[in-house]
Amino acid sequence: MKPHTYQFLVGVFASMGSVLYGYDLGVIAGVVGSTSYAALFNANSAQNGAVVSLFTGGAFFGAMFAGPAGDAFGRRLTILLGALLFLVGGAIQTAAQTLNYLYGGRAVAGLGVGFLTMIIPVYQSEIAHPSIRGRVTGLQQFMLGIGAFLAGWISWGCFTSLGDAGQWRIPLGIQMLPAVALAALILLFPESPRWLVDHDRADEGLATLARLHAGGDAADAWVRAEFAAIQETIRFEHEHEAKSYAELFVNPSAFRRLFLATAIQAATQMTGVSAIQYFSVTIFAQIGISANDALKYQAINSILALIAQAFCMLLIDKFGRRPTIIAGNLVNCVMFVVATVLLAKFPPDTNSGGTAGWGFIIVTWLYNISFSFACGPLSWIIPAEIFDTHTRSKGVSLATMTSFAFNTLIGQITSIAVDAVGWRFFILFAVCNASNALFFYLVLPETKRVPLEQMSTVVFARDAPWIVVGKRSEAYRAAAAAAEVEKVELDVKHDEV
Repeated sequence: MKPHTYQFLVGVFASMGSVLYGYDLGVIAGVVGSTSYAALFNANSAQNGAVVSLFTGGAFFGAMFAGPAGDAFGRRLTILLGALLFLVGGAIQTAAQTLNYLYGGRAVAGLGVGFLTMIIPVYQSEIAHPSIRGRVTGLQQFMLGIGAFLAGWISWGCFTSLGDAGQWRIPLGIQMLPAVALAALILLFPESPRWLVDHDRADEGLATLARLHAGGDAADAWVRAEFAAIQETIRFEHEHEAKSYAELFVNPSAFRRLFLATAIQAATQMTGVSAIQYFSVTIFAQIGISANDALKYQAINSILALIAQAFCMLLIDKFGRRPTIIAGNLVNCVMFVVATVLLAKFPPDTNSGGTAGWGFIIVTWLYNISFSFACGPLSWIIPAEIFDTHTRSKGVSLATMTSFAFNTLIGQITSIAVDAVGWRFFILFAVCNASNALFFYLVLPETKRVPLEQMSTVVFARDAPWIVVGKRSEAYRAAAAAAEVEKVELDVKHDEV
């Protein structure tokens, strides 16, 4: 098996943890929108918001604990812990007889997902070759899309075919199956070679690096060069870089990367994606679309998202991070402007669900294609690759916590806001997408194909300006491009060996 293929397949398996998150994103709209759920729990808007947001609230704390766990115990054991926590939470949710039971299960399952979504991109970025790193870390969003796809169709099928509690218990129970496979098999896969070297297990790190990149040949020229670079970088990091969370805020280069990573995650949540995913039934009802049809159209939406995510994985290492995320946010903005106008002009009492409803559906599909190609994957790719080995777990942990904090906010307020102000709530997301595009244009550097070991010296050098446009940043843009070219040339030589 070719090394790149092996790395990709390891990344695919690890991303089963992302399936769990994606499945929950897709399934919860069907749960809170089902008639049997409403009959059993009689929940109001605030309680439904809590059912949604307790999951992401738990994930916030999972991401917080995953940083230290990933550094102390390794990437694989942290993934195993996340899968086990998710299984416990999934079982409690599925068997819930009261809202309090459901709240508890959602929080524990969210805790597990927080571990997984934080550590998986870190693991993927550390095992992948620079030439396919974007593709491998992009698996996080693609497998999240797989989960949403499965959830969408399972939820719709149960909603239309069942009238009892199976409407929502069966979809919630099915989500435990990927967690079982992940927990059972993750220890059979290689540990991060960078984590091994960082913990004084250099021989194991070299052997793992050779297994990942040269079919086990530890004498391979590329493997030896990469191993030497990792050792030198980690030696420098131990002497100079962050040894605690506090130093992420003190070291100028580390803080710049932390600021970018957390800003990207916050901006991604403020594109409006979670509002649509969590409350599609409520939102589609604003234009006169029934719950049955809303779930069906969201299931179709999940297919379009998968296609867009697949194209992102194929093309992101060619197009680059910066232009893709800027363009994606601009398209998102246009789609939200159109959707807001349709919601304002054609409320349910106008009986325009047929004509205007189809316009709204198509706009949400186009929005989802844009988000799934650009903003979604890059919110995981960029934070996982910009930190150095010694700060990666801590930095990605804080970035993922930011994602879940904003996700929790959106989950808690969307149902209440839609009831209170209707279509006006969606103006917020149109404005946020526009401001996101401007923000990324000003401060986001290109990191495509730049080796992890050169991020600190090339892209995020201590004296590099934060504003990446203009003459002051020309030298750093050129250095990043040179690092990319140098790596591509090394790839060619490696393939010839």
